[in-house]
Amino acid sequence: MSLDLTTSFPRSVNDHVAGVVMLGRTIDKAKALAHGNIGEYHYNCPMDKVLFEAFGIDHEAFLDKVKTAKDDSEIEAFAHEHIAKKSADEIASFNAHFVQHKPEPGSEGEAYFLNLRNSLDASRTDITTWADLLDLDEKRTVPHRVAA
Repeated sequence: MSLDLTTSFPRSVNDHVAGVVMLGRTIDKAKALAHGNIGEYHYNCPMDKVLFEAFGIDHEAFLDKVKTAKDDSEIEAFAHEHIAKKSADEIASFNAHFVQHKPEPGSEGEAYFLNLRNSLDASRTDITTWADLLDLDEKRTVPHRVAA
């Protein structure tokens, strides 16, 4: 059940686990942290925090569950206890907003975003969301989008 993020990537933000985006990626980072091989990744990063806050999950309790779980189904069951408190519409809204999140114009975050995107592929000016940027950085196929 160990995941080595020094040699591989966590799941995409866009992957759904228990019906929620980002959860699989957060699980992967928690597993890697628990086993001492998280590499350059950060557990409880700002994106993880948004997920935890939205579903009322304590990041330390989540990490403890990851450390003691016999398999992924135990981790997903723990997360589902919190996710089940939300309606299908609330979950769909969270998912849609999360994958469409962009850096704030004029912010340090935007400068970082643009620098990273341009260093990866300057032609991909259609990539404007954090989810797509992470996929590009991790060598996943990112569909070309029409610029807004």
